Amino acid sequence: MGNSRTKNQNPAEETWRVFRIMSEFVEGFEMMSRVPPAVSVFGSSQSPPNDPYYSVAEALARSLVEHDFAVITGGGPGIMEAANKGAAEAGGVSVGLSIFLPEEQEANPYQTVSLDFRYFFCRKVMFVKYAVAFVCFPGGFGTMDEFFESMTLIQTEKVRPFPVVLVGSDFWMPLVDWMTKYQLTEHNYIQKRDLKLFSITDDVDEAVQIIAESYRKAKSPAEATEPVPSMTAEGTFTGRQPQRPGGGRRYEDLAR
Repeated sequence: MGNSRTKNQNPAEETWRVFRIMSEFVEGFEMMSRVPPAVSVFGSSQSPPNDPYYSVAEALARSLVEHDFAVITGGGPGIMEAANKGAAEAGGVSVGLSIFLPEEQEANPYQTVSLDFRYFFCRKVMFVKYAVAFVCFPGGFGTMDEFFESMTLIQTEKVRPFPVVLVGSDFWMPLVDWMTKYQLTEHNYIQKRDLKLFSITDDVDEAVQIIAESYRKAKSPAEATEPVPSMTAEGTFTGRQPQRPGGGRRYEDLAR
């Protein structure tokens, strides 16, 4: 069986697609650069309004607005809707970054800033580049994707550490137990300090306090005097080029 994703792809069409990708970045950068310091909130799109976490997400978003933060979500239903609703009703900036999907998904009506993306990777850049913190409520693969992406960026020092708050100890602690047993203890795939890159709480006030204190510290005069590393357009540190044993061949060598 062939890979259906690569069938019938015209090289010229692939090249021109770059301009569509560029347009998503340009529109996203232009719009999001006007948004105040923001917190990206993730969670299940399947959570109905009577789900206890729905009301917690609303309350969290209201409190974030009261602390002068904007709120960013994926623009859909469930926890995303709850966070956008709490932010909008509190009079704050409520951002929805929606994605084109094969099965149409209705955007929630509580957005004061809305952007639509064809490409997941363009959208994911906006979540990271324009947020000072992440909050993850219980959710599915998408929520896990954003959580572990944040862990990867912080662990590899590709970004300056930022608060990642997991709301819902009953949901998240079994995952932490699994990480501790298998990733840390049995296989040494991570280090003990990696399990301190995030916080778990059931309390809205504590979650907001963690974020507000981190942001205040980042804006302190002492932090402001530190040299700023070279940055990429996606909001990560440029870093150092990988070293190849024996001067391994690079693309420019192969293209000659």
